[in-house]
Amino acid sequence: MSAGEAADSVETIARKLRAGDRAALARAITLVESRRSDHQKLAQALMNCLAPHIGAAMRVGITGVPGVGKSTLIDALGSNLTALGHRIAVLAVDPSSKSSGGSILGDKTRMAKLAVNPNAFIRPSPSAGTFGGVAARTRETMALCEAAGFDILLVETVGVGQSETTVADMTDFFLVLTLPGAGDELQGIKKGIIEQADMVAVNKADVDPARARLAAAEYSGALRILAPASPNWTPPVVLVSGLANQGLAEMWAEIERHRAVLGASGELARKRERQRIKWMRALLEERLLRHVLDNAAVKASLAQIEREVASGALAPEAAVERILAAARGDPSTVF
Repeated sequence: MSAGEAADSVETIARKLRAGDRAALARAITLVESRRSDHQKLAQALMNCLAPHIGAAMRVGITGVPGVGKSTLIDALGSNLTALGHRIAVLAVDPSSKSSGGSILGDKTRMAKLAVNPNAFIRPSPSAGTFGGVAARTRETMALCEAAGFDILLVETVGVGQSETTVADMTDFFLVLTLPGAGDELQGIKKGIIEQADMVAVNKADVDPARARLAAAEYSGALRILAPASPNWTPPVVLVSGLANQGLAEMWAEIERHRAVLGASGELARKRERQRIKWMRALLEERLLRHVLDNAAVKASLAQIEREVASGALAPEAAVERILAAARGDPSTVF
């Protein structure tokens, strides 16, 4: 593909995406997720082309232990919001096998109503072992969905863990979904997750209301002794049922109130600024690593260095110095 053809292709994709062409959006996401160098160059050009149309959507991250009912709740919540005239994009990240790299990518089957809703877009993406429980290109995918006119983005993450707080660095609101039985749940949820929460929602509260209320009380107590993520917001604890569609309107009202409060104080704008810098740094780290590993001298010596590290003959720190020396073209310290 020539430079002129590449430019025409990027402009065509951008125009169709802005016009609401779902196939163009899917193609754009595939482009930014690709690891091919030619695709990455096109993706960069596309992101630059769409930059003026990015940033207006409400971004909500949703996390919770496996089985807590994230997909069911998102299906009901998204359906409620589309009925109110919103356009919803769901970025559902599936866990990938560390051995095979494969993933189930079954979110469209778990979100039956949204999957056929013309005002909803579901994009399941494999995490492929990415730190933070989100796909490597989640930020770019969010930006593309915003450019395509979706005004609410829901990011469903793999599950709960310390690294899961990464999602808080790319969304406006961080929702932690839990189950009744707080005594057991509090033991399994990291302190860092709760500290990042803008809200805790106890799901499946209709199954055992008394136990759900007890769980909510215990979470409220835990939140009172932790430093909140925002000085302008006290995280509420709400009772919901995704399956029965109960409490979701009240939950969303709190999310909208959070946006209004942080928007009025200027905190939301400052948070977005910090997120853009972290996005830049993440891309810088990735590209520096790729630049080093693509170096011919590094490729020639890497296998031997890895064998020495595996056998214990070379310390990992010394190995890194040797790799960097190879990348710099310093032969005196390569071998």
